[in-house]
Amino acid sequence: MVSGMAGRYAQALFALAQERGATEGVANDLATFASMLDESEDLRNFVRSPVFSAEQQSQALNALLERAGLGGTTTSQFLNLVAAKRRLFAVADMIRDFNVLHDHAVGLSRAAVTVAEPLKDEHVAALKDALAAVAGSQRVEMSVKVDPSIIGGIIVQLGSRMVDNSLKTKLNSIRARMKEVG
Repeated sequence: MVSGMAGRYAQALFALAQERGATEGVANDLATFASMLDESEDLRNFVRSPVFSAEQQSQALNALLERAGLGGTTTSQFLNLVAAKRRLFAVADMIRDFNVLHDHAVGLSRAAVTVAEPLKDEHVAALKDALAAVAGSQRVEMSVKVDPSIIGGIIVQLGSRMVDNSLKTKLNSIRARMKEVG
């Protein structure tokens, strides 16, 4: 399910959070920290930079987490350990892997859907039900993106699986086949 260095850290954090009965809290805290990373280029550069010592990263991280209301939590302790081990550069991957483990534990699948025009509510509900059945999940959290350039059809990414049933892709496929013939 998850692998590599980031996966090992995520598994350790997930096991610790389960042991403390704090998986939801840790997931929320990590989402807050991930949002902070997304919003601040300076923070992204800071966590990736090898220039700062582990002590400098820990001090800055503690101040940042305190201001965000995350100080003293399991998440804060985890992020400090990651900084001390000089692995802060991979924290985004660790958060992603933790979310995979958490989603699996609560029976949640995430899907990214691209359509040419907005979906009606009944179509969204039907699509969620169909995706839940395919994924074998209890529920599906779906983000829908409207992209008129696909002309029609749908593109669905569910976990590592992707289905591109867009009209644009079909037309490009026909165009490629016609070039091969002529």
